[in-house]
Amino acid sequence: KSFCENKMKPITIVIGEDHSLVREGVKRILEEFNDFQVVGEASNGQSFLDLIKSKNPEIAIIDIRMPILNGVEVLQDLKKNEPNIRTRGLILTAFADDEYILDAMEAGAAGYLLKSVEPNELAEAIRTVHQGESVLDPKISLRLARIWNEKRRGNLKKTTGIESLSTREVEVLKLAIKGLRNKDIGVELIISVRTVEGHFNSIFNKLGVSSKIEAVLLGVAFWHNTSVEN
Repeated sequence: KSFCENKMKPITIVIGEDHSLVREGVKRILEEFNDFQVVGEASNGQSFLDLIKSKNPEIAIIDIRMPILNGVEVLQDLKKNEPNIRTRGLILTAFADDEYILDAMEAGAAGYLLKSVEPNELAEAIRTVHQGESVLDPKISLRLARIWNEKRRGNLKKTTGIESLSTREVEVLKLAIKGLRNKDIGVELIISVRTVEGHFNSIFNKLGVSSKIEAVLLGVAFWHNTSVEN
């Protein structure tokens, strides 16, 4: 959607966070942007799940650690029981939560940001997720890549398929690792967004993954391991 359309019809957002100070802070930040509309907030996972089901917002900002139901359980319930809910989940997390983030990824979360994120970065992430893309804070990608690889229990160099990527596909993936959106990758490489999307489809097939976040995690782990070995 264009910015003009967003001004006419703001992106609807709900916030799930058990710490009132953080919740209020996020709400106030979002209210500074005229293309966002906070339509509800909740302090525990069950209330948050009920809120999402009743409001069906476009974006849910989710704290992982919440009473009654945690953020992962909220996502899992939506994925299993609410196929008509359009809401995309954006995890706002602390470093201590990274072991839960992989479960959140499997449950369908579209993005992961640290709670130390700058207001403009949060706003841009919301817009990115709203447009159907995914977001992974570069500051936590290496940690997540290590945990994800341990969970997969594979020999990374033999199983990733990274070495089968074309030169252009490597360029695209490395820019994604830096946090660039498809549009920005296109600008950087002087190619269309559709061409970028085509490269990602090829990357997903070669790596045996189904999302940009998974591809980024594989790339981060592979190139980090390679640089360490070299």
